[in-house]
Amino acid sequence: MSSYAVAVVSFNSAEDLPGWFESVAALQPAPAEVVVVDNASRDGSAELAGSLAERWLPGAQVLTLEENLGFAGGANRAFAATRAPFLLLLNPDARPQEDFAAALLARLEAASEAGAATGRLIRPPIEGEAPRLDACGMRLTWTWRHLDLGSGEPDLGQFSQPAQVFGATGAAVMLRREAAADVAVGGEVFDTLFHSFREDAELCFRLWERGWAVLYEPRAIAQHRRFNLPSRRRQMPPEVNFHSLKNRYLLRLYHQSGWNFWLTAPATLLRDLGALLYVLLRERSSLAAYRWLWQRRREILARRREIRARRSAGTWSVDQWFFRRERPLARREARREGV
Repeated sequence: MSSYAVAVVSFNSAEDLPGWFESVAALQPAPAEVVVVDNASRDGSAELAGSLAERWLPGAQVLTLEENLGFAGGANRAFAATRAPFLLLLNPDARPQEDFAAALLARLEAASEAGAATGRLIRPPIEGEAPRLDACGMRLTWTWRHLDLGSGEPDLGQFSQPAQVFGATGAAVMLRREAAADVAVGGEVFDTLFHSFREDAELCFRLWERGWAVLYEPRAIAQHRRFNLPSRRRQMPPEVNFHSLKNRYLLRLYHQSGWNFWLTAPATLLRDLGALLYVLLRERSSLAAYRWLWQRRREILARRREIRARRSAGTWSVDQWFFRRERPLARREARREGV
């Protein structure tokens, strides 16, 4: 089995880091490299990570950044600091089971065309309630939303088969380094214009556009305590909502084809109007997102041209995901893994 690295991007994550280190230390096989990238936390996360590394994972790197580069910038630093052929990104609040990495590695090694794989994420149990799913891959909607498959549903054994999916949440995803390097733009695996939120979906667009698949492996199970949900938007800090809004448009500006524009226009334009009205009436702090997009329009369009010039797969490689939630693996792929 190939070697792999594990990385976490932390920001004021002191509460979550002890559990993260304990769960990563239990992974089998053990990771060849571990790196913590701290985004200028103010709660002592970097110092705590150093002491936890000495206890649980001697040899782990702790990179302390002088400014908050967001998940995108932090994950790029993790790629630069590691060398293993696979990198497992795990949020501070993710708790993988012992065989989580092994299951994802096996799935990726059996599919050389796969650039990323994710597992079955489950929310922490609440006393008196049935267990609920958090994410079993990612799907697209005709309004250009990217939603986590199974999010919030009672765990009744659905999504029990390995499959191709549009995307994988950055909370727990294993990336093939070769694929990440192949789709990088300007040397960046994750686009730093996104900073935080939707950068994982944007990377998945580039993977499919370059002929790399994204896989879902149900045997890879992890617990994930998700806080950033659409239903909690009014509880989010203004900076979070700003990035979420601007990144909605960045996705489309980078990746939407002319055919797809006309196909989805009724749904997306109605949603855009609703978003604008909401911002004007209830979230005026996010008006800055529209100004940001206009001020960066030349840079954004230049990146769009570069991304589109590097496409090697047909438009159906992406557009298919507006019509399906998942795609079963070919029988030969399933037999190869014994599933």
